[in-house]
Amino acid sequence: MPPAEKAAGALRTIGELAQEIGRPQHILRYWETRFPQLRPLTRAGNRRYYRPDDVALVRRIHHLLADQGYTIRGVQKLLADEKAASRGAPRSSAQAFTAIRDALVKALEEDGG
Repeated sequence: MPPAEKAAGALRTIGELAQEIGRPQHILRYWETRFPQLRPLTRAGNRRYYRPDDVALVRRIHHLLADQGYTIRGVQKLLADEKAASRGAPRSSAQAFTAIRDALVKALEEDGG
């Protein structure tokens, strides 16, 4: 009898996740050393439990490496660039609001004088 399916938000063991993506467990352990974003929970005996966000990241890393032809370094750069872009988003929004404000001030000055 096959094991029961886990709920979408359930924690996954390294064995379950490795089987799901078709890679050996040592590959997942290696990825943990190469991708600082990948930090599963560790319990007694160094047992790893992957949260849903970790599972999604492992699937994405696997897809980029296996299907898209990225190298480890390429995936590292892609993830780092995405993180930097997400941090830069508020600054660019602030710059946009400043530009709008300046345009409104200029329009009001031209209208009044």
